[in-house]
Amino acid sequence: MPPTNPARRQALTDAAIELLASSGAHGLTHRAVEKAADLPPGTASNYFRSREALLVAAAERIVELHHADTDRAVERPAALVDLLAESLLTAATTLRTRYLAIFELRLEAARRPVLASALAGLEDAAVPVTAGHHDQLGLAIPREKIPAMIALYGGALFTLVSAPPGSVSRDAVQNVAQVIAYGCMEEKGQSGAKFIGGSGQ
Repeated sequence: MPPTNPARRQALTDAAIELLASSGAHGLTHRAVEKAADLPPGTASNYFRSREALLVAAAERIVELHHADTDRAVERPAALVDLLAESLLTAATTLRTRYLAIFELRLEAARRPVLASALAGLEDAAVPVTAGHHDQLGLAIPREKIPAMIALYGGALFTLVSAPPGSVSRDAVQNVAQVIAYGCMEEKGQSGAKFIGGSGQ
Protein backbone atom coordinates (compact mmCIF):
# COMPACT_ATOMS: atom_id res chain seq x y z
CA MET A 1 0.00 0.00 0.00
CA PRO A 2 1.47 3.43 -0.97
CA PRO A 3 2.34 5.93 1.80
CA THR A 4 -0.42 8.28 2.88
CA ASN A 5 1.46 11.31 4.21
CA PRO A 6 -0.28 14.18 2.32
CA ALA A 7 2.32 16.80 3.28
CA ARG A 8 5.21 14.68 2.01
CA ARG A 9 3.36 13.78 -1.17
CA GLN A 10 2.66 17.47 -1.80
CA ALA A 11 6.30 18.35 -1.17
CA LEU A 12 7.31 15.81 -3.82
CA THR A 13 4.81 17.03 -6.40
CA ASP A 14 5.67 20.68 -5.80
CA ALA A 15 9.35 19.83 -6.25
CA ALA A 16 8.45 18.00 -9.46
CA ILE A 17 6.73 21.13 -10.80
CA GLU A 18 9.82 23.22 -10.04
CA LEU A 19 12.04 20.69 -11.81
CA LEU A 20 9.80 20.54 -14.87
CA ALA A 21 10.16 24.30 -15.20
CA SER A 22 13.91 24.45 -14.59
CA SER A 23 15.14 21.22 -16.20
CA GLY A 24 12.35 20.08 -18.52
CA ALA A 25 10.57 16.75 -18.55
CA HIS A 26 13.82 14.85 -19.18
CA GLY A 27 15.27 16.27 -15.97
CA LEU A 28 12.44 14.88 -13.88
CA THR A 29 13.67 11.80 -12.03
CA HIS A 30 12.82 10.32 -8.66
CA ARG A 31 16.25 11.18 -7.28
CA ALA A 32 16.13 14.75 -8.58
CA VAL A 33 12.72 15.26 -6.97
CA GLU A 34 13.93 13.85 -3.65
CA LYS A 35 16.94 16.14 -3.71
CA ALA A 36 14.83 19.19 -4.56
CA ALA A 37 12.36 18.33 -1.79
CA ASP A 38 15.20 17.57 0.66
CA LEU A 39 13.89 14.05 1.29
CA PRO A 40 15.80 10.76 1.68
CA PRO A 41 16.59 8.55 -1.33
CA GLY A 42 13.77 6.15 -2.11
CA THR A 43 11.03 8.47 -0.87
CA ALA A 44 9.73 9.44 -4.31
CA SER A 45 9.61 5.87 -5.58
CA ASN A 46 7.61 4.89 -2.49
CA TYR A 47 4.92 7.36 -3.52
CA PHE A 48 5.25 7.12 -7.29
CA ARG A 49 6.32 3.73 -8.63
CA SER A 50 7.26 4.97 -12.09
CA ARG A 51 8.39 8.15 -13.78
CA GLU A 52 5.03 8.31 -15.53
CA ALA A 53 3.26 8.17 -12.17
CA LEU A 54 5.42 11.09 -11.04
CA LEU A 55 4.47 13.09 -14.14
CA VAL A 56 0.78 12.34 -13.58
CA ALA A 57 1.02 13.40 -9.94
CA ALA A 58 2.62 16.70 -10.97
CA ALA A 59 -0.19 17.26 -13.49
CA GLU A 60 -2.86 16.53 -10.88
CA ARG A 61 -1.23 18.97 -8.46
CA ILE A 62 -1.16 21.68 -11.15
CA VAL A 63 -4.85 21.13 -11.93
CA GLU A 64 -5.63 21.48 -8.22
CA LEU A 65 -3.64 24.72 -7.93
CA HIS A 66 -5.12 26.12 -11.14
CA HIS A 67 -8.73 25.63 -10.06
CA ALA A 68 -8.02 27.14 -6.64
CA ASP A 69 -6.54 30.24 -8.29
CA THR A 70 -9.37 30.69 -10.79
CA ASP A 71 -11.92 30.39 -8.00
CA ARG A 72 -10.17 33.19 -6.09
CA ALA A 73 -9.98 35.38 -9.19
CA VAL A 74 -13.74 35.87 -9.36
CA GLU A 75 -13.87 37.18 -5.82
CA ARG A 76 -12.77 40.58 -7.20
CA PRO A 77 -15.11 41.99 -9.89
CA ALA A 78 -13.29 43.42 -12.91
CA ALA A 79 -13.75 44.38 -16.54
CA LEU A 80 -12.99 41.59 -19.04
CA VAL A 81 -9.79 43.17 -20.39
CA ASP A 82 -8.49 43.82 -16.88
CA LEU A 83 -9.36 40.28 -15.83
CA LEU A 84 -7.49 38.80 -18.81
CA ALA A 85 -4.52 41.12 -18.39
CA GLU A 86 -4.12 40.37 -14.69
CA SER A 87 -4.36 36.65 -15.34
CA LEU A 88 -1.74 36.74 -18.12
CA LEU A 89 0.62 38.97 -16.16
CA THR A 90 0.39 36.75 -13.10
CA ALA A 91 1.05 33.66 -15.23
CA ALA A 92 4.09 35.26 -16.86
CA THR A 93 5.58 36.51 -13.60
CA THR A 94 4.42 35.17 -10.23
CA LEU A 95 3.28 31.79 -11.59
CA ARG A 96 5.79 31.45 -14.43
CA THR A 97 7.28 28.27 -13.01
CA ARG A 98 3.90 26.56 -12.90
CA TYR A 99 3.04 27.45 -16.48
CA LEU A 100 6.45 26.38 -17.80
CA ALA A 101 5.76 23.06 -16.10
CA ILE A 102 2.34 22.87 -17.77
CA PHE A 103 3.89 23.35 -21.21
CA GLU A 104 6.43 20.60 -20.51
CA LEU A 105 3.64 18.28 -19.39
CA ARG A 106 1.53 19.04 -22.46
CA LEU A 107 4.38 18.01 -24.75
CA GLU A 108 4.90 14.80 -22.78
CA ALA A 109 1.15 14.15 -22.85
CA ALA A 110 1.26 13.92 -26.66
CA ARG A 111 3.09 10.62 -26.13
CA ARG A 112 1.52 9.49 -22.85
CA PRO A 113 -2.28 8.95 -22.84
CA VAL A 114 -2.35 8.58 -19.05
CA LEU A 115 -0.76 11.99 -18.64
CA ALA A 116 -3.10 13.47 -21.24
CA SER A 117 -6.02 12.17 -19.19
CA ALA A 118 -4.67 13.85 -16.05
CA LEU A 119 -4.27 17.17 -17.86
CA ALA A 120 -7.82 16.92 -19.20
CA GLY A 121 -8.84 18.41 -15.86
CA LEU A 122 -7.55 21.72 -17.22
CA GLU A 123 -9.18 21.41 -20.64
CA ASP A 124 -12.53 19.74 -20.00
CA ALA A 125 -13.56 22.26 -17.39
CA ALA A 126 -12.22 25.30 -19.25
CA VAL A 127 -15.42 26.32 -21.05
CA PRO A 128 -17.98 25.67 -18.28
CA VAL A 129 -15.69 27.10 -15.60
CA THR A 130 -14.94 30.19 -17.69
CA ALA A 131 -18.63 30.67 -18.46
CA GLY A 132 -19.47 30.37 -14.76
CA HIS A 133 -16.86 32.94 -13.85
CA HIS A 134 -18.17 35.30 -16.52
CA ASP A 135 -21.65 34.96 -15.01
CA GLN A 136 -20.34 35.67 -11.52
CA LEU A 137 -18.55 38.78 -12.77
CA GLY A 138 -21.55 39.93 -14.79
CA LEU A 139 -19.69 39.68 -18.12
CA ALA A 140 -21.98 39.25 -21.13
CA ILE A 141 -19.77 36.92 -23.19
CA PRO A 142 -21.67 34.65 -25.65
CA ARG A 143 -21.06 30.99 -24.78
CA GLU A 144 -20.15 30.12 -28.36
CA LYS A 145 -17.27 32.65 -28.27
CA ILE A 146 -15.61 31.16 -25.20
CA PRO A 147 -13.63 28.33 -26.92
CA ALA A 148 -12.08 30.82 -29.35
CA MET A 149 -11.24 33.16 -26.48
CA ILE A 150 -9.60 30.30 -24.59
CA ALA A 151 -7.56 29.37 -27.68
CA LEU A 152 -6.33 32.95 -28.09
CA TYR A 153 -5.60 33.15 -24.38
CA GLY A 154 -3.58 29.92 -24.56
CA GLY A 155 -1.43 31.22 -27.40
CA ALA A 156 -0.80 34.48 -25.58
CA LEU A 157 -0.01 32.55 -22.43
CA PHE A 158 2.69 30.49 -24.17
CA THR A 159 4.26 33.57 -25.77
CA LEU A 160 4.38 35.55 -22.53
CA VAL A 161 5.43 32.73 -20.20
CA SER A 162 8.22 31.55 -22.51
CA ALA A 163 9.60 35.08 -22.91
CA PRO A 164 12.81 35.90 -20.98
CA PRO A 165 12.15 36.60 -17.28
CA GLY A 166 11.58 40.27 -16.61
CA SER A 167 10.76 41.11 -20.23
CA VAL A 168 6.97 41.12 -19.87
CA SER A 169 5.48 44.52 -19.11
CA ARG A 170 2.02 45.35 -17.83
CA ASP A 171 1.36 47.59 -20.85
CA ALA A 172 2.24 44.82 -23.30
CA VAL A 173 -0.01 42.36 -21.50
CA GLN A 174 -2.84 44.91 -21.41
CA ASN A 175 -2.57 45.27 -25.20
CA VAL A 176 -2.71 41.49 -25.65
CA ALA A 177 -5.78 41.28 -23.43
CA GLN A 178 -7.44 44.07 -25.43
CA VAL A 179 -6.94 42.12 -28.66
CA ILE A 180 -8.25 38.87 -27.15
CA ALA A 181 -11.37 40.63 -25.94
CA TYR A 182 -12.10 42.93 -28.88
CA GLY A 183 -9.94 41.96 -31.86
CA CYS A 184 -7.17 43.84 -33.66
CA MET A 185 -9.33 46.46 -35.39
CA GLU A 186 -10.31 49.68 -33.71
CA GLU A 187 -13.97 50.55 -33.97
CA LYS A 188 -14.41 53.36 -36.49
CA GLY A 189 -18.10 53.87 -36.77
CA GLN A 190 -20.59 51.55 -38.32
CA SER A 191 -18.49 50.59 -41.35
CA GLY A 192 -15.64 49.41 -39.13
CA ALA A 193 -18.00 47.34 -37.04
CA LYS A 194 -19.43 45.75 -40.17
CA PHE A 195 -15.95 44.95 -41.45
CA ILE A 196 -15.04 43.29 -38.17
CA GLY A 197 -18.20 41.22 -38.39
CA GLY A 198 -17.14 40.04 -41.82
CA SER A 199 -20.27 41.14 -43.71
CA GLY A 200 -18.73 44.06 -45.59
CA GLN A 201 -22.26 45.10 -46.53
